[in-house]
Amino acid sequence: MSDAIERARQSVVSVLPVWPGRPPDPDEPEGSGVVLDDGRYVLTAAHVVGPADEIGVRDHEGTIQSAGLVAFDRASDLALLRLAEPLRAIELAGEVAPGDEVCAIGNAFGLGLSATCGTVSAVHRAGIGFNQVEDFIQTDAAINPGASGGALVDPDGALVGVISAIFTKQSDANIGMNFAVTLPLALRVFEDLRDDGRVAWLDPGLRLMPHPPPKQIGPAGARIVGVVEGGVGVEAGLQRDDILTRAGGRAIRREADLVAALARHRAPASIEVELIRNAETLTIALEFPTP
Repeated sequence: MSDAIERARQSVVSVLPVWPGRPPDPDEPEGSGVVLDDGRYVLTAAHVVGPADEIGVRDHEGTIQSAGLVAFDRASDLALLRLAEPLRAIELAGEVAPGDEVCAIGNAFGLGLSATCGTVSAVHRAGIGFNQVEDFIQTDAAINPGASGGALVDPDGALVGVISAIFTKQSDANIGMNFAVTLPLALRVFEDLRDDGRVAWLDPGLRLMPHPPPKQIGPAGARIVGVVEGGVGVEAGLQRDDILTRAGGRAIRREADLVAALARHRAPASIEVELIRNAETLTIALEFPTP
């Protein structure tokens, strides 16, 4: 994989934010970013750039250039930068599955770009608690502070996700549970920030709770416990106590799963949901009109 990793490294940068009135974080003085599109755009984690009044990027050879902030989306914790001088854009891959080999490339602890490899532990992770909108690949590839915004790549060096977060209980260090934003969600956010400067998330107007409740039995899903009158869900015919089981082909177990399923789409969109109502299985389309 060494040749593939070397190619991918040419499309990963170290992100160097300068925050007004604040010294660099000694544990995470820098971040990471992935070069996309025509080579002039860098997608990174929004928390990496924060309120920076100046941003630089350092490529794999050590050359530094300034970058402008195009826009950011706090819900997904992604931000888009633009470069004056283009770099090599990373190749894009498809979806991954548990057991697939992956490598994480990032600027851990500000020491410069490095690569660590492991496997995909799980996909479609949501509701972890890092971001409002989550659609994560979980991996055991070692990821440490400073790698946020870096690349998760397949054995061919093609991008499968953008490094987002480390799951830890007591210290901000790798314990084998790390998360990357899936490529479909990352690209959706990238395109919206590039074209519109903002992301318009789809809102079904529903409030859900996991089903069955603790210590009870029943089909796995998410029960509707609240609806917004006039919302997309109500207009489609969804009702309180319906149990959603799938949306857009994705299993629904909690509200965060529905948010993640809708997050890959932009209006106008028609998304099928499967549900159980009075022991009967139904399929209903959620219709999101053009804004």
